[in-house]
Amino acid sequence: MKTSFFLDIKKAPKFMQMEGLETTILTGLYDEKMMMALNATLPGHSVPIHSHKHEQIGMVYAGEAKLKIGDEERIAKKGDFYRIPANTPHGDTCIGNELFLC
Repeated sequence: MKTSFFLDIKKAPKFMQMEGLETTILTGLYDEKMMMALNATLPGHSVPIHSHKHEQIGMVYAGEAKLKIGDEERIAKKGDFYRIPANTPHGDTCIGNELFLC
């Protein structure tokens, strides 16, 4: 399937992956090697440790979370950048009263 090089967030699929996690998929649906998604983890919720074939890069837009990637864990906050190699276990837990948007 041919897709545009310019992404339109209003046309991107958005869904609740699980209670407390809303995801908008921008790339990665059409056999791309790189995934780009907007994830919103709600306060008091966690994304369980998981992995997938896609590489990911990201930036935190809002909130704070304990973000675990591989064997590293830290508090990620607005303005932080991260990368997740393919098949690397990762997950997060939103901390505070603001959603964790990355």
